[in-house]
Amino acid sequence: MKKSAPRLASIDLNLLVVFDAVMRERSTTRAGKRLSLSQPAVSHALGRLRHMLKDELFVRGPLGMVPTPRAEQLAAPVRAAIDGLQEALEPDEFDPGTATQSFNIAVDNYAAIVLVAPIVANVGKFAPGVRLDFRPSGTLNVLDLLDRSELHFSVGASDLKAERFSRTRLLQDEFVAVMRRDHPLSKGDPVSSEALATTRQLEISSAQFGGETMGTESPSLRPKRQIGIRAPILSAARILATADYVCVLPRRVAIEIIRSRELTYRELARHPKSIETTMVWLRRLDNQPAHAWIRNEIAKAVGGLIQGRSR
Repeated sequence: MKKSAPRLASIDLNLLVVFDAVMRERSTTRAGKRLSLSQPAVSHALGRLRHMLKDELFVRGPLGMVPTPRAEQLAAPVRAAIDGLQEALEPDEFDPGTATQSFNIAVDNYAAIVLVAPIVANVGKFAPGVRLDFRPSGTLNVLDLLDRSELHFSVGASDLKAERFSRTRLLQDEFVAVMRRDHPLSKGDPVSSEALATTRQLEISSAQFGGETMGTESPSLRPKRQIGIRAPILSAARILATADYVCVLPRRVAIEIIRSRELTYRELARHPKSIETTMVWLRRLDNQPAHAWIRNEIAKAVGGLIQGRSR
């Protein structure tokens, strides 16, 4: 016999809020902290929902509460319903001067080095109570977190074209060669692919900046690079300042790296494909006032950076 679904009118909607919190946190204790409830209160609410839906919903595992197939099936529509209700209850206008909202933003290494500081300065000027939580996108399942509304944006390199997301291009950047001021390649003409091929290079292991740094010709015709060492981006400046290595980086990253070191950069004779940075968010938030405001401020911060570069 087919089970009859419970009527919506008979469900305490607070139980769905608890379900969503446990789904996010995979822990009744952490879900309680998220909702300002005690752990027993969360467990009691979960028990009521289990009885109503006639499913365990979550079982204990070595890494926390593991959702059942029924819980996985419920997760997305419950999340969307809660988000929709929350957005409907928000004011029609957003006042940045009095706002105390938080925005969670995933950033790749390029955005973290080049864009975060200008964004913080611009938002802080007009919305001192707004909290920005920047998270490294390389450690996250960004699309899943955007879908679950645990991220408001992703800023970085992206070719995402899914219908449920909106995206806007923020800026492009070209690559340059970074080295010590007294490096043999630091004087004279732009650095050729052939010169790079005969020089020990530092390859960044913790950042995927993209772009083919050896030019646009066929891969079989490109000179082979000499990768002397691989190291995280945080180590790059000191390595380059104390050893005869060259590192090919986006120009704005290079500008940040050479600020406090005896380093310089040179143009590349053959220009590889530029790095492109985009901002991605859920399309249904296009016209949400707070979301639209912060998107505009991010775009203005990046615009100021581009204008400063062109002066």
